[in-house]
Amino acid sequence: MSNRFRSDPRLTVRMTVTMFLLGLLYVLFVAALVALLKSWVLVVVIAAGFLAAQFWFSDRIALYAMRGRIVEREEYPRLHGVVDRLCAVADVPKPQVAVADMEMPNAFATGRNADHAVLCVTTGLLARLEPDELEGVLAHELSHVAHRDVAVMTIASFLGVIAGLVVRFAFYSHMFGGRRDQNTAVVFSAVLGISAAVYALSFLLIRVLSRYRELAADRAGALLTGRPSALASALTKVTGDIARIPTRDLRTQQAFNAFYFTPALGSRPQLSRFFATHPPLEQRLAQLGRISVELGQSAPPGSGKAG
Repeated sequence: MSNRFRSDPRLTVRMTVTMFLLGLLYVLFVAALVALLKSWVLVVVIAAGFLAAQFWFSDRIALYAMRGRIVEREEYPRLHGVVDRLCAVADVPKPQVAVADMEMPNAFATGRNADHAVLCVTTGLLARLEPDELEGVLAHELSHVAHRDVAVMTIASFLGVIAGLVVRFAFYSHMFGGRRDQNTAVVFSAVLGISAAVYALSFLLIRVLSRYRELAADRAGALLTGRPSALASALTKVTGDIARIPTRDLRTQQAFNAFYFTPALGSRPQLSRFFATHPPLEQRLAQLGRISVELGQSAPPGSGKAG
């Protein structure tokens, strides 16, 4: 797709490598289940069905899970106006615009391609950001669509979802399935072990890709608008506000962190950075500071760069 978002060859390479490794892992996972369960038709049909459903209906699933709904221009004229301007500047198709009635300030993009994309913001975000800050956040999200990493993340997360479901199914069937013979117990243990290993590997691969794609979206969005300081201000404001939301209220949203503009996390221990879906705020601000200097502007506060 031709557009005016700055291309990122390193992001393309990372997405390609991640998809190759996850594809290889997926084939091995299905082969192992077929060998253990002795029913390749059942395993392949179920796996293919889940993959097709997640790919074709990812936007609807994400909107439903995050309580979003498609809104028309008459209802949110300011929001539609910003999206219209950005799409015109970037020369990209306008996605559907959605709003989630949620106090947590955040945004996300979903969909299998640019022609079937949805851009969603929360009411908490709309209430907190100034127009230029909102523009920076929406440019960030549109760059995910333009770079196609939304579709890649949707497909990449599929394997982890399937492996996680197998683990849960095996766990509950073990608890409530009664006594089993020795062969069944061996198969059960093998399926559980393989699924757990696949889930762990896909979890790590997705997070490595996710952290880089957020930096790439920050960079592309800031260059498109020409105002890195506005995006930096939005990042600082949103991250600070999320940190003040009680952790118990954030837990229901943490499963979707890989898709959010800023993760739904409160104060987090240092160890959690190894498993984070997003780079640290300091790293994101530092990059935006460098972009400001490149554009001949004053670096935003917190970037560590002088103007």
